[in-house]
Amino acid sequence: MKNILLILLLANILYLMWGLFTEEESVPGVAFVEETDLGPPLEVTTDRDSDAFTSVGAMLGSGEPSALEAVVGRACVTIGPFRQSVDADSAVLEYSNEGMNAVLRTTRGQFFVGHWVQIRNVADDAMANDMLAQLSAGGLSDAYLVRTDDEGLKISLGVFGDVAGAEKIELQARSLDLPAEVSPRTREGDVFFVDIGLPPGKGAGAIVEKYGQERVLLRGDATCPQ
Repeated sequence: MKNILLILLLANILYLMWGLFTEEESVPGVAFVEETDLGPPLEVTTDRDSDAFTSVGAMLGSGEPSALEAVVGRACVTIGPFRQSVDADSAVLEYSNEGMNAVLRTTRGQFFVGHWVQIRNVADDAMANDMLAQLSAGGLSDAYLVRTDDEGLKISLGVFGDVAGAEKIELQARSLDLPAEVSPRTREGDVFFVDIGLPPGKGAGAIVEKYGQERVLLRGDATCPQ
């Protein structure tokens, strides 16, 4: 019996020593932290820059259109020139009905009339009459004399909408040993443009396809609606 008590006493002593030299394991619980250990208090600014709110709102579709333009840029397209105002008015109506800002703009300028076949640098009336007689005999009886202040005498053989028709008359006159040539004929007058502001995400592909690349100005060449 005495031996059993000694054994139990020895076991308790060993358990006590084991507890003293063993590190405590981490267990779940609540940690208490002093406020001074957290550093200085966080400062909150209440009067933020209103422009920042405007830009964010614009990106989300809730701000003013001008703010959105400042962020992503303004995409514009110019169609023209139109020789007739009715054609320009039709374009304005079409794209306005699609929800775009389309504006008609009128200006003075040179517009293409056709391909002009002519004989330049005719010396005098006598030479002109000889050339006209020669052209008439060769089947070009529609030729006529033209007097201009800057170029003097010349003979016109006609103005053609297609270059192929003009080149045919040019070759026919040259076959008579007459120095005919083809040049573009322009005239000054009112020309019409349509300036269109494209909404965000809207491309100009359909406009270019309808009017052709030569009549559609894009990016920096276009004029935005005023």
